[in-house]
Amino acid sequence: MQNLISRRQSNAERSGLNRRFFLKAGLATTGGLFVTIALPGIGNTANDSEQALTAWVRIGPDNSITIAIPSAEMGQGVTTSLAMLVAEELEADWANVRPELAQTDKVFANPKIGMQATFGSNSIRGFFDPLRKAGATAREMLRQAAANEWNVPIDECVAKSSRITHISGKSLGYGKLAGKAADLPMPEAPTLKPKSAWNIIGKPTPRLDTPQKVNGTAGFGIDVTLPDLLIATIAISPRFGGKLASVDEAPAMAVSGVKSVVKLQDAVAVVAEGYWQARKGLLALDLKWDNAEASSADATSIAKALEGGFSEEGAVAENEGDVIAAIAGAKTHISATYNLPFLAHTTMEPMNATAMAGDDACEIWAPTQAPQLQAQVIGQIFGYKDGKVKVNSTFLGGGFGRKSELDFIIQAVAISKSVGGKPVKLIWSREEDVQHDFYRGAAMANMSAGIDAQGNVTGWDVKLVAPSILARAYPPGIKDGLDPLSVEGLVAAPYSFGARKVSYVMKDLGVPVGFWRSIGNSVTGFLAESFVDEMADAIGKDPVEFRLGLLGDKPRHRAVLEKAAKMANWGNAPASGRFRGVAMHESMGSIVAEIVEISLINKSLRVHQVDCVIDCGVAVNPSTIIAQMEGGIVYGLSAALNGEVTLQNGQVEQSNFDTKTPLKMAQMPKINVAIIDSEEAPGGAGEPSTPPIGPALVNAIYQSTGQRLRSLPISAHGYAADG
Repeated sequence: MQNLISRRQSNAERSGLNRRFFLKAGLATTGGLFVTIALPGIGNTANDSEQALTAWVRIGPDNSITIAIPSAEMGQGVTTSLAMLVAEELEADWANVRPELAQTDKVFANPKIGMQATFGSNSIRGFFDPLRKAGATAREMLRQAAANEWNVPIDECVAKSSRITHISGKSLGYGKLAGKAADLPMPEAPTLKPKSAWNIIGKPTPRLDTPQKVNGTAGFGIDVTLPDLLIATIAISPRFGGKLASVDEAPAMAVSGVKSVVKLQDAVAVVAEGYWQARKGLLALDLKWDNAEASSADATSIAKALEGGFSEEGAVAENEGDVIAAIAGAKTHISATYNLPFLAHTTMEPMNATAMAGDDACEIWAPTQAPQLQAQVIGQIFGYKDGKVKVNSTFLGGGFGRKSELDFIIQAVAISKSVGGKPVKLIWSREEDVQHDFYRGAAMANMSAGIDAQGNVTGWDVKLVAPSILARAYPPGIKDGLDPLSVEGLVAAPYSFGARKVSYVMKDLGVPVGFWRSIGNSVTGFLAESFVDEMADAIGKDPVEFRLGLLGDKPRHRAVLEKAAKMANWGNAPASGRFRGVAMHESMGSIVAEIVEISLINKSLRVHQVDCVIDCGVAVNPSTIIAQMEGGIVYGLSAALNGEVTLQNGQVEQSNFDTKTPLKMAQMPKINVAIIDSEEAPGGAGEPSTPPIGPALVNAIYQSTGQRLRSLPISAHGYAADG
């Protein structure tokens, strides 16, 4: 099986498939057989006493209501918020509701993605209408069943708190009606409740999965146990594109408990009775790598490639007006070059997957953001027929886009096949996780603007040089050299510019890139909001007032920024020694403004407070929205302070949290979050708070020091987080 796996390309000579092909094929098709994994406390698989009214709803005789959750639960709270959508229209007693990770099927595909997958903060956005309709459908079936039971018009039957009540006063619980309701035809267009009648949506609601995550019974991928389960760990070629040349298996096989050494094209796995035995066996090996086709990327080559992109003609993403003339004719000219590093995901739960891969069928247990794609690709690579790959989705200990990838799952299947189809749980070490990621891409941008005597921006010109995610993950998404994910957040920026141009140069830097929390917005948010601050400073304008002046036709953006300024008391000077920075960014259908307050003593930085405001349209569960704002801020703040992936001769230099340091508890700022009450369609919440935090931080540092930081992390400039 050693010719099936590779970091840069699969080169699957035996199967005739390459990585680009199977990702393209997987995104273009549907199908496959999947099952639901029962998670302790989160719901159980269907039993004979429950009645399925729709694919989304099952009702038990005890009035229990099980709601299928089509999205991956990776800490964002969808097992609660998606259940709230169904329960609202179902008129369910919330105390009887339990979520269950859905069987993967085309009926559960996210309409915004086209398949059952979880990324891009699309869960609420994609399922807001379908799940409400699913709840309303079940409600109407129950009402009709009651009307039939009592031989009365359905209009005389009212649903509330998991009961149907007739105007005469008689009533029946859902559990009594479910069996008869399940036999009725589904109404095609059930009436949805107006917002004024909502009892569940919009109310702060405790998460249903919290108790299990507190008491340790929640089932994550790394928790999977099976009879006769073996454990594997892996060493992948240190250099991207390297291959395994040779290895003497004897030292590993001499370790007690080691069962097998499995050679893959670019890696070696050791299979044992337990993780530490496998790890000890792996460390005993003297691995020889073939680096003939390996990357030799380092800081110098990466910088040279990015800088070289500025002399190339870029793909035009946006072009309104004559930008060159607009800038040339302005009173004030401003330009700057920004540089951002590669970033790793470092989810709390490292990559892992369990596979039992027989000759004719395969079953997988994994923390995955894309189970449907996973099964399709596994079937294609290993030759399984349709319906012969089962994927059991577990809780994810963090995803951030990393667990939408397939590398660790393909490895688990290959290892299981190599040991005769026995069940094998593959667990990556943290070092492998950091050094073999699909990273947030490094980027460099030249930005120019012109401002007239009245403070109006006459022109805005951006040239971005960066690697492309879609070039690897979904090549058909590239049109005329443009990766739209790379320029999102720059194109259609909310500010009023007299003329604007955004161009993009795609640059392969010899490092695999992938979906990182907020995707392109983590780059473009920093570029745009740092540069807008520079423009304000160039004409001596307050940063908040300058932005508001550019938002004349954007009332939602204005409201968000004004509320954030009010929360932070922006109009009054901060306490002595304190300084503030502001940033605002729209992504995933939501608008977020953040104001950071810091202090600096001899380059020792303390982030005291972050005031955050979000307009995410309809706020389904304010509790999870607040938690996601806090989580995204911490994630982005960690990246801005210390996040950096550097390379030497094609190998990542960082390896664990000692060299890739996240924010520590003692460094945690106070975070205040406000949600704008909105009638707009729902936006995302899992990612939009990440893009503004970096620029808000460097803008605050400028207010303190007068030094513009045009690259991250700030630790590279000699600053250190206090605490």
